[in-house]
Amino acid sequence: MNYPDLLAPLDLGFTTLRNRVVMGSMHTGLEDRFWHYPKLAAYFRERARGGVGLIVTGGISPNRSGWLLPFGGTLNSVLDVWNHRRVTSAVHEEGGKILMQVLHAGRYGYQPFVVSASGKKSPISPFKPRPLSESGITSTIADYAHCAKLAQRAGYDGVEIMGSEGYLLSQFLCRHTTDRSDRWGGAIENRMRLAVEVVKRTRAAVGPNFILMFRLSVLDLVEGGNTWDEIVTVAKALEQAGVTIFNTGIGWHEARVPTIVTSVPRAAFRATARQLKQAVSIPVVASNRINMPSDAQDIIASGDADMVSMARPFLADPQWVEKVAAGRSDEINTCIACNQACLDHTFANKRASCLVNPRAGFETEIVYRKTAARQRVAIVGAGPAGLSAATVAAECGHEVTLFDGSDSIGGQFKLAMRVPGKEEFAQTLRYFARRLQITGVKLHLNQRVTREQLLQQGFDHIVLATGIRPRKPAIPGIDHPKVLSYIDVLQGKVTPGPRVAIIGAGGIGFDVGEFLLHDPAIALPETVAHWCAQWGVDLSVRTAGGLVPPVAPTPLRQIFLLQRKTTRVGAGLGKTSGWVHRAVLQRNGVQMLSGVDYQKIDDQGLHVTVNGTPRLLEVDHVVLCAGQEPLTELLPPAGDAGSTGPKFHRIGGAALASELDAKRAIREGALLACSW
Repeated sequence: MNYPDLLAPLDLGFTTLRNRVVMGSMHTGLEDRFWHYPKLAAYFRERARGGVGLIVTGGISPNRSGWLLPFGGTLNSVLDVWNHRRVTSAVHEEGGKILMQVLHAGRYGYQPFVVSASGKKSPISPFKPRPLSESGITSTIADYAHCAKLAQRAGYDGVEIMGSEGYLLSQFLCRHTTDRSDRWGGAIENRMRLAVEVVKRTRAAVGPNFILMFRLSVLDLVEGGNTWDEIVTVAKALEQAGVTIFNTGIGWHEARVPTIVTSVPRAAFRATARQLKQAVSIPVVASNRINMPSDAQDIIASGDADMVSMARPFLADPQWVEKVAAGRSDEINTCIACNQACLDHTFANKRASCLVNPRAGFETEIVYRKTAARQRVAIVGAGPAGLSAATVAAECGHEVTLFDGSDSIGGQFKLAMRVPGKEEFAQTLRYFARRLQITGVKLHLNQRVTREQLLQQGFDHIVLATGIRPRKPAIPGIDHPKVLSYIDVLQGKVTPGPRVAIIGAGGIGFDVGEFLLHDPAIALPETVAHWCAQWGVDLSVRTAGGLVPPVAPTPLRQIFLLQRKTTRVGAGLGKTSGWVHRAVLQRNGVQMLSGVDYQKIDDQGLHVTVNGTPRLLEVDHVVLCAGQEPLTELLPPAGDAGSTGPKFHRIGGAALASELDAKRAIREGALLACSW
């Protein structure tokens, strides 16, 4: 056993958790409709079977004003209990324990009944809140306690009271959102009154033998956030009121500092958990950007925290704990913190899933069953789509051969992992490489196959995951020596000069922009201190919200990022990560121009018109990120496939190359492979 502290039980006195791993709360969308609770039960059952010590559900509101969405997940009636018992029974049958998160959205709600500490509108909701009256506060406290009591009746082992990330209790706790002058506002002793009363009433309602975890914001990262002295004052009062465990919350949803995207260093906020643990006498949970067992073990072994919370890593791999315990950490499908299928889906009111595990949230719909009719399958292209299709098909019992012309697997992921802040993508390729071995896929690298060669080998299915070729736009001078392919740039085959124009401001354009801000020959500091300096974060929280002036960067190049569209540059990026990429480029002086018409490229540089105004960009190089075209030359001619030959399929970029989409590619590969 390589992780003894991580896998050690935790005795809470009245109950024992089987290890120190918490599956943190992650709103899936399944919580919001009662007919989805069988799917929600299957989702949690799979994670409990995988060995996690404690599960926390997505947020459930204690009343209507606390809804995240209209008619969102609510537990305030005995009629709701039966559906929740489906969830708790599934988890308990697998030997796990589960808490229901009680979440009142406050001004973050996307519905017209929103309330808050004051009438300050949230930047992430279109609805202005109504300030809670004295009677409204009293009834809200009662609703929290009633909700927890119903959760107890539904079989939950406890509740987590959401007091961080900017939801209702945070809105009362911080000056950022409250200007009250009554007994619920002003000094911290008044601002914390609501949270303390909620805990007291909840503890009285559920008795002593029920886990009451409080998610406390230990780093607000917003102007007018709390200082460390205020946070400790709140924590001690909550402990005395009856909290069993403190979970640590980092940042508000409206904060302009990233806390969970892939560019945030692993375990970046463990120091805040350590500070809280030193101030209280009950167990403390460390959270945010913990995805590898070595980091989790070190946090527990060093005494920084008593438990570690990982939400998205259990979307990526429900067997995370089981694999760690069995010495199979190399088989973990690691969360790469891309946010594309989880948080981006949540904020778009879609069901949450996972880019690297399309079964997440779809456990009853996407099932990898052993086939009764073994097929011979050829897959051409070992990028994300091909790797997904190959490993799932082999897992289902088919005979799979995977071809790729490169000397290693990965496709476009090999380019992505060269971008600063996306090094985590290498973990996905490590996982797929191991899956190829385990499932017995026959891998042929450095081999470009022809259609004739494939047809001669008698395959039943031929899957083209051949990817894309960069599109070359019809601009006069497009073959000028100044013009570079983004592939050559990211592979290091060419080194652009000090002034660069990037044509195309999609995801690839932003990646190239970030890549060009640094010299790839000089390793970037990967320390938490360096990241904190970049973003202006004080982990000791001596200042309000833990914010300090960021260190001004020294960019390597002057960069212009251009797009034809007249919309805001980067508008099509992910909702929860796109703003981070825009902020990085803006901070480094990248000029982002929309409404660009490309006139010509010559020795002077790139001639354009910007919203009708002529302009010359005197650049050394122009990097093309102007879209892609599918590689489909292996397809048989139209009408020539025949009824007796193999079936041809296209997935990933070979099927749709308008914008590279690993989420779609991996999902397409898996769905195709389990359909035979």
